[in-house]
Amino acid sequence: MLKMENTNHTLKDVQKRVDRYISQFKEGYFSPLALMARLSEETGELAREINHYHGEKPKKATEKENTVEEEVGDMIFVLACLANSLEFDLSDSFEKSMQKFETRDKNRWTRKEGEDSHGN
Repeated sequence: MLKMENTNHTLKDVQKRVDRYISQFKEGYFSPLALMARLSEETGELAREINHYHGEKPKKATEKENTVEEEVGDMIFVLACLANSLEFDLSDSFEKSMQKFETRDKNRWTRKEGEDSHGN
Protein backbone atom coordinates (compact mmCIF):
# COMPACT_ATOMS: atom_id res chain seq x y z
CA MET A 1 0.00 0.00 0.00
CA LEU A 2 1.19 3.52 -0.76
CA LYS A 3 2.32 5.72 2.08
CA MET A 4 0.00 8.70 2.27
CA GLU A 5 1.14 12.27 2.68
CA ASN A 6 -0.88 14.85 4.61
CA THR A 7 -4.46 14.15 3.61
CA ASN A 8 -5.96 17.40 4.91
CA HIS A 9 -5.87 19.30 1.63
CA THR A 10 -7.89 22.36 0.80
CA LEU A 11 -9.21 22.65 -2.72
CA LYS A 12 -6.51 25.27 -3.33
CA ASP A 13 -3.89 22.73 -2.20
CA VAL A 14 -5.37 20.16 -4.58
CA GLN A 15 -5.22 22.56 -7.51
CA LYS A 16 -1.62 23.56 -6.71
CA ARG A 17 -0.47 19.96 -6.36
CA VAL A 18 -2.14 18.95 -9.63
CA ASP A 19 -0.56 21.96 -11.34
CA ARG A 20 2.91 21.01 -10.04
CA TYR A 21 2.40 17.53 -11.43
CA ILE A 22 1.07 18.62 -14.83
CA SER A 23 3.65 21.38 -15.29
CA GLN A 24 6.45 18.76 -15.44
CA PHE A 25 5.23 17.68 -18.87
CA LYS A 26 5.54 19.49 -22.20
CA GLU A 27 1.99 18.50 -23.14
CA GLY A 28 0.48 20.42 -20.21
CA TYR A 29 -3.25 20.26 -19.63
CA PHE A 30 -5.55 18.50 -22.05
CA SER A 31 -8.17 20.65 -23.77
CA PRO A 32 -11.40 21.30 -21.84
CA LEU A 33 -13.25 18.95 -24.19
CA ALA A 34 -10.71 16.16 -23.63
CA LEU A 35 -10.91 16.75 -19.86
CA MET A 36 -14.70 16.50 -20.05
CA ALA A 37 -14.31 13.17 -21.84
CA ARG A 38 -11.92 12.02 -19.11
CA LEU A 39 -14.39 13.12 -16.43
CA SER A 40 -17.12 11.14 -18.19
CA GLU A 41 -14.81 8.12 -18.30
CA GLU A 42 -14.06 8.44 -14.59
CA THR A 43 -17.78 8.82 -13.85
CA GLY A 44 -18.39 5.53 -15.65
CA GLU A 45 -15.63 3.85 -13.66
CA LEU A 46 -17.16 5.17 -10.43
CA ALA A 47 -20.58 3.87 -11.48
CA ARG A 48 -19.05 0.47 -12.20
CA GLU A 49 -17.42 0.29 -8.76
CA ILE A 50 -20.61 1.34 -6.99
CA ASN A 51 -22.50 -1.31 -8.94
CA HIS A 52 -19.92 -3.95 -7.95
CA TYR A 53 -19.89 -3.10 -4.25
CA HIS A 54 -23.41 -1.78 -3.67
CA GLY A 55 -25.40 -3.08 -6.62
CA GLU A 56 -26.36 -6.27 -8.32
CA LYS A 57 -23.30 -6.85 -10.51
CA PRO A 58 -20.41 -8.60 -8.73
CA LYS A 59 -16.90 -8.32 -10.13
CA LYS A 60 -15.51 -11.07 -12.30
CA ALA A 61 -12.60 -12.94 -10.74
CA THR A 62 -10.33 -11.52 -13.46
CA GLU A 63 -11.26 -7.85 -12.86
CA LYS A 64 -8.84 -5.44 -11.19
CA GLU A 65 -9.73 -4.51 -7.62
CA ASN A 66 -10.57 -0.79 -7.41
CA THR A 67 -12.50 1.12 -4.83
CA VAL A 68 -15.13 3.80 -4.92
CA GLU A 69 -12.66 5.99 -3.00
CA GLU A 70 -10.01 5.62 -5.73
CA GLU A 71 -12.46 6.51 -8.47
CA VAL A 72 -13.68 9.60 -6.60
CA GLY A 73 -10.02 10.61 -6.22
CA ASP A 74 -9.54 10.25 -9.97
CA MET A 75 -12.54 12.50 -10.53
CA ILE A 76 -11.13 15.13 -8.15
CA PHE A 77 -7.86 15.05 -10.11
CA VAL A 78 -9.65 15.60 -13.43
CA LEU A 79 -11.84 18.36 -11.95
CA ALA A 80 -8.70 20.10 -10.68
CA CYS A 81 -7.16 19.79 -14.15
CA LEU A 82 -10.27 21.31 -15.70
CA ALA A 83 -10.35 24.19 -13.20
CA ASN A 84 -6.64 24.88 -13.64
CA SER A 85 -6.83 24.78 -17.42
CA LEU A 86 -9.77 27.20 -17.43
CA GLU A 87 -8.17 29.29 -14.66
CA PHE A 88 -10.88 29.20 -12.01
CA ASP A 89 -10.77 28.38 -8.33
CA LEU A 90 -12.56 25.22 -7.19
CA SER A 91 -13.10 26.77 -3.74
CA ASP A 92 -15.00 29.66 -5.33
CA SER A 93 -17.02 27.21 -7.46
CA PHE A 94 -17.91 25.18 -4.39
CA GLU A 95 -18.88 28.30 -2.42
CA LYS A 96 -21.17 29.52 -5.21
CA SER A 97 -22.76 26.10 -5.45
CA MET A 98 -23.36 25.83 -1.69
CA GLN A 99 -24.90 29.31 -1.58
CA LYS A 100 -27.26 28.21 -4.34
CA PHE A 101 -28.26 25.03 -2.49
CA GLU A 102 -28.56 26.80 0.86
CA THR A 103 -30.97 29.37 -0.58
CA ARG A 104 -32.85 27.63 -3.39
CA ASP A 105 -33.25 24.29 -1.60
CA LYS A 106 -33.30 25.44 2.03
CA ASN A 107 -36.95 24.42 2.49
CA ARG A 108 -37.08 21.64 -0.07
CA TRP A 109 -36.44 18.69 2.26
CA THR A 110 -37.79 17.64 5.63
CA ARG A 111 -35.42 18.84 8.33
CA LYS A 112 -34.29 16.75 11.22
CA GLU A 113 -35.87 18.03 14.38
CA GLY A 114 -34.01 20.94 15.96
CA GLU A 115 -31.72 21.67 12.98
CA ASP A 116 -31.50 24.96 11.13
CA SER A 117 -30.61 25.44 7.46
CA HIS A 118 -26.88 24.91 8.14
CA GLY A 119 -27.21 21.62 10.02
CA ASN A 120 -26.83 23.23 13.47
